[in-house]
Amino acid sequence: MTDLLQLPSKPCALRVMPQPSDANIHGDVFGGWIMAQVDIAGSIPASRRANGRVATIAVNSFLFKQPVFVGDLLSFYADIVKTGNTSVTVSVEVYAQRLRLSQEVVKVTEAILTYVATDSDRRPRALPALD
Repeated sequence: MTDLLQLPSKPCALRVMPQPSDANIHGDVFGGWIMAQVDIAGSIPASRRANGRVATIAVNSFLFKQPVFVGDLLSFYADIVKTGNTSVTVSVEVYAQRLRLSQEVVKVTEAILTYVATDSDRRPRALPALD
């Protein structure tokens, strides 16, 4: 049984609808495609905090809670949960709006990723101070 949810009221980092090319022959979206979108969504607040380029250095956790289907509208919510000298750790939650006869909302994925701020030579650099 799936829990019926509402989308979070906070800003959405990314919203995308998977296409048939993102799925197997049964219409189930590939986990790797979802992982790539999570990485993009997580990099948005990380690059804002770093004020520039970041690189993914770790996928700390990744949980697929529900399947994703072609035609679902996916909303990605990304929040910074920790910062270090050069690193930013981001929590990403993904919700699917099942756009069928009724508009069901389910949480499909949650992940925690760590990014490192990099300079123009792609070497780690310190995060800028917060004002």
